[in-house]
Amino acid sequence: MNYPRKVQVVDVGPRDGLQNIQTTVPTEQKVRLINGLTRAGVRRLEATSFVHPKWVPQLADAEQVLAQIERPEGARFMALIPNLKGYERAKASGGVSEVALVVTASETMNQKNVNMSIADSLEQFHAIIQRAKSDGINVRGSIGTSFGCPYEGEVPVQTVLTIAQQLWDMGSDEVMLADTIGCANPAQVYDLFSRIKDRWPDRPVAAHFHDTWHLALANTLAALQAGVDIYDASVGGLGGCPFTPKGAGNAATERLVFMFHVMGVETGIDYDALLEVAEFASSLKPREPVESVW
Repeated sequence: MNYPRKVQVVDVGPRDGLQNIQTTVPTEQKVRLINGLTRAGVRRLEATSFVHPKWVPQLADAEQVLAQIERPEGARFMALIPNLKGYERAKASGGVSEVALVVTASETMNQKNVNMSIADSLEQFHAIIQRAKSDGINVRGSIGTSFGCPYEGEVPVQTVLTIAQQLWDMGSDEVMLADTIGCANPAQVYDLFSRIKDRWPDRPVAAHFHDTWHLALANTLAALQAGVDIYDASVGGLGGCPFTPKGAGNAATERLVFMFHVMGVETGIDYDALLEVAEFASSLKPREPVESVW
């Protein structure tokens, strides 16, 4: 097989992993989770979100978390932001080196997620990206429901390609495609990422898989064969979206790292140390039964 021999693993557990937990996770436990990940060698993390606390109360302590975490050399901390006000909070915190903007490839899902059309979301992103560029903050443009939507079913490939083009035209440093509800299959994943890499071979592209039907590792392998070398994962398999019905947890970081290592793919992460963090992370949320995503 022809695939990258070195990949970057982005742990999204501190944000995507925790946001769907109903009970409040104390700030000190969030700090412990992040510090454990960076000590294990993870050098890029989605640390928190600056969404209004009314919508995601679990992450209301974003500023406190960013102020207390360790910052080893080379570590990059990302925050998800919904709008310009969220960006201003992120910038004022002084703790993020990049921000993530999320639009979905499904009109229905985008309305339910941010109460906007796809076009309105992208118009808002343009102003945020310009501000970030002037402030020296990197931007990740994330495309949710890139493979399927719980309301509209399978998403057209051309829709995803069009949004990716718009995000790069605006100045996004990276584009991430998310299987938000975990409905993708390896053939679909290989097809979409191959199209992306063929069209934009030198652009940074990331993959984000949820493990609803336990296909996250298979989908990761398909993306790897398509040439993708940036992968989101959540330590302990935490995750889920409070606005997505029946969305399960993210691909588990420790499982991805194990697979990469036995394949000879370098991650820069200490697997044994990561397992200790995964044990702690798994204690934060009980496993839930899997149901149909459609």
